[in-house]
Amino acid sequence: MDRLFEFVVNHYILVSVFVALLLALLVLESRRGGAKISAQGAVSLINKDEAVVVDIRDRKDFGEGRITGSLNIPLSGIKGRANELSKHKDKQIIVVDKMGQHSAMAVKYLKEEGFTDVVRLNGGIADWKASNLPLVKK
Repeated sequence: MDRLFEFVVNHYILVSVFVALLLALLVLESRRGGAKISAQGAVSLINKDEAVVVDIRDRKDFGEGRITGSLNIPLSGIKGRANELSKHKDKQIIVVDKMGQHSAMAVKYLKEEGFTDVVRLNGGIADWKASNLPLVKK
């Protein structure tokens, strides 16, 4: 530990540049996928603003449990099926995946297609379940 402190003191410019680049990377990555919303915030948007929930999980996972009223458009087919959402361009769109890891790609694509009000569920369906919110099963 003493050697680390000594390195930082002797190479403070190098360490400062590293920290600045690390912070810039973190900020860039957090903004890249769009805004995140909690499960409780999603419930509020769904109830008040009639937000549209787009579930990007595959059909098998979607069948095991989904948010009421959600549309299933798997991530692999979102480019070909984005036109199905064109009637919802004026509404808030909430993108949901399994654990919150892949929804950023879908949000980015939807924004490129002209959807302005798109957010992603932080933590995905796993966070929804952890919040003890209901899922509909087919």
